[in-house]
Amino acid sequence: MDAVKELAAIAADWRHRPLDADVEWAARRALLDWFATTLPGCVQPPATLLAGALASQRGTGGAWCYVDGRPGTARHAALINAVASHTVEFDDIFRDGGYHPGSPTVAAALALAQDRGLPLERFHRALIAGYEVGCRVSLAIQPSHYVHWHITSTVGTIGAAVAGAVLLDCDATAIGHAIGLATSFAGGHQQNLQGEGMAKAMHPGHAADAGLLAAFAAAAGVTAAPGALDGAKGYAAATSDSTGDWDAALEGGGQWTPITRMTVKNHGCCGHIFPALDGLRAIMEAEALSPDDIASIMVEGYAATAQMCDRPTPVSAQEARFSLQYCLAAQMLTGAVRLAAFEPETLARADIRALMQRIAVTEAPDLSAAYPRRRMARLAVRLHDGREIHHTQHVRKGDPEAPLTNEEIIQKYEELAASVLSEKESNRLMDIILNQDFIPREVNS
Repeated sequence: MDAVKELAAIAADWRHRPLDADVEWAARRALLDWFATTLPGCVQPPATLLAGALASQRGTGGAWCYVDGRPGTARHAALINAVASHTVEFDDIFRDGGYHPGSPTVAAALALAQDRGLPLERFHRALIAGYEVGCRVSLAIQPSHYVHWHITSTVGTIGAAVAGAVLLDCDATAIGHAIGLATSFAGGHQQNLQGEGMAKAMHPGHAADAGLLAAFAAAAGVTAAPGALDGAKGYAAATSDSTGDWDAALEGGGQWTPITRMTVKNHGCCGHIFPALDGLRAIMEAEALSPDDIASIMVEGYAATAQMCDRPTPVSAQEARFSLQYCLAAQMLTGAVRLAAFEPETLARADIRALMQRIAVTEAPDLSAAYPRRRMARLAVRLHDGREIHHTQHVRKGDPEAPLTNEEIIQKYEELAASVLSEKESNRLMDIILNQDFIPREVNS
């Protein structure tokens, strides 16, 4: 099998095949959710720092950089916007592949479509194709890829390349070359994902930029080697424990498309914490408990939860977004893990810090075995009166099995957009995304 050819053919088919109403709506929803997570990141580092550092390199073009509110080239806008979109940890998830396609893929497709003045349907088709290939690649290489690599950065480069190639009207052969070239540009390792610093948010920025580079190159006739994905020395072999499970990746190709099976984030933190958050909320509500009732909480999670989110003493907002202890305590004491949970005054609250000391997390091998297609948590809550409550959370709110309603997605957008836009500006942008037949550009009215 040449996985590149198989995936390129699926992507190329999206240039012309009929768009069902549910698929077209999923593309609109993905764009709305991208703006919801991008707008708050536009006023925070590292996007603000990067916009200043690269201002002289913006070039001339029609792509809109939402961080500084100015137009430039497609690659310039895609890079900086994708950084902003990954900052506050609200971007969408392809659960079965452990992958956030939106940040790099939407950023790349939107910037190129704006720059070329392309119609909305062309943008939607490119977005669907970019999600399709990126998500299916993630199925082939996970979960072993995630041991050392940040998949949103790596596979995001491929998704962005496909979206760009479709917008440039490449045929299946050229889309395949874009995929192959993108595999050589893909990077982003776990140390920069889990450690301190700002590199994590820059990962999808690089992916969007490098993906467009691959697309432009392929459209111009630059070729890649055969077997770039599944060859003996190809991308899967280099970054996972095999040459890839391509039967799993290609299952249902042409019958269902990943953009219709996305997880929309309901909490502003690492998705590996979500099952514990949802399970704890269920316990608190069912038993009418208050934080003062809690003596201790033990969370059993899958490996990624225990390895990435056991952070009992986070200092920065970025660390806190990956701290199970902080997020559970913040939810109990503030009611939600949204933007306000990571403001300096909330991070410094003594009651949250005290409650965190009563929360622990460990790995459960059976939950790890079900990952990534199932994201579960098992909670044991011990109360001061001596009772112990046990609960297993089998799904996350926002996953395909428990999706957010359209109303809940709109509420999320309105809440996050309000941190940057006026109500009039926010409503105008939402109307364009959900109801109009043209691509949004600047967000102010």
